[in-house]
Amino acid sequence: MKRRLLHLFILLVAITFWSCNDQCKETRVTRRFTNVTRSVLELRTMLKTESPRSLERPGKMYIKGDYLFVNEVKEGIHIINNKDKSHPEFITFIRIPGNGDMAVRDNILYADSFTDLVAIDISDPQNPKEIERIKNVFKNGNFDGGIWTLNETTGAISDQNVDFVTETVTVNCEDGINPSSWWERGWLADRAFATAMSSASSASAPGSGGSNGQAGSMARFALHQNFLYTVTQTSLHLFNVATPSKPKDFATVNFGWGIETIFPYENKLFIGSATGMFIFDNSNPADPKQLSMFQHGRACDPVVVQDNIAYVTIRSGTACPGTQNQLDLVDVSNPSAPQLIKSYQMESPHGLSIDSPTLYLCEGAHGLKVFDVKDKFKIDKNLLAHFKDMDAYDVISLGKTLLLIGKDGFYQYDSSNPKDLRLLGKIPVGKAI
Repeated sequence: MKRRLLHLFILLVAITFWSCNDQCKETRVTRRFTNVTRSVLELRTMLKTESPRSLERPGKMYIKGDYLFVNEVKEGIHIINNKDKSHPEFITFIRIPGNGDMAVRDNILYADSFTDLVAIDISDPQNPKEIERIKNVFKNGNFDGGIWTLNETTGAISDQNVDFVTETVTVNCEDGINPSSWWERGWLADRAFATAMSSASSASAPGSGGSNGQAGSMARFALHQNFLYTVTQTSLHLFNVATPSKPKDFATVNFGWGIETIFPYENKLFIGSATGMFIFDNSNPADPKQLSMFQHGRACDPVVVQDNIAYVTIRSGTACPGTQNQLDLVDVSNPSAPQLIKSYQMESPHGLSIDSPTLYLCEGAHGLKVFDVKDKFKIDKNLLAHFKDMDAYDVISLGKTLLLIGKDGFYQYDSSNPKDLRLLGKIPVGKAI
């Protein structure tokens, strides 16, 4: 009798365990896709100068002299007079379909427009003029929340938009055991989409031959000496800009897939990807050579470098697969053999900027964190400040001034005291011009 009761008890426990684990609740970031197809020929007729408009969906930012350039994701670039940092003045809006990145040398603005690189004369900021267009140099592109691909047979652009929706869903427990499996499936789906469609600063280091501006860590464009470097999902593309108004298509270095950002430092190029950081010897700017790759788990990956230390952020929660949210410090004193110094857990790290010994790190909806990084092994013990009143995407340190951009707008701070940033001015999203 006791044995029967024992067997019955075990059976009940097993049934209870099975029923509890058969249906599980899981919070997921669901991706919802929409596609728009347009002809390249039509898109090329749409670049034009328009009246100033408010920020709606700010993306990358770029600073040169008194002028600030802010990308409106996929739509164009705002030109803003930033001489009075307390009252930035919108000058004009350049409508550039499919724009995500930019760089400026002298009075020439370089920007991507889906498949094309365009050069725009901004010597008169109120009346920019397209002066050169190199067609069909980009075959695909990546935005924060979507990719686009070119069908070379039909000459049509398939522009994919992705909305990320957080929701709680009921799943089989087997599916819920390993959340990364969902990201893996999403990653493979994205790769399949990109492959199928294809078949149908960075902070710019001053170089010779011109005056450059400065970008953030999320940049895909970088200027160095006589070259503009651009990265797509699959390649590094070089343009000769020895004559800034006449950029020339120069060379392409193929990687594979998942390339995201570029950061030139001294005679090296540091390229962030979804699987790691590539290091290139750029002693000959016309012919960069890969030295090494520092690998990490699959995740979004911008990088900045100073004093032989690379600061790499890795985050989850976007189209990038993976579940890691961390800051990696990497010793690149021997660029052929980069070595991990230490990893620090973060919440949702995005763009970053280093002005040693101060590191500014964007945490998305969790704001901006400021660290003292003198002791590489105790960065988590040296958090100087955490500003939580913004949604921070990328940041540029200019010494005594800090520029920050996020979903809710553009911020400028007096950063003389990194522990106590003083707000100089803000351009909020949706503010009437």
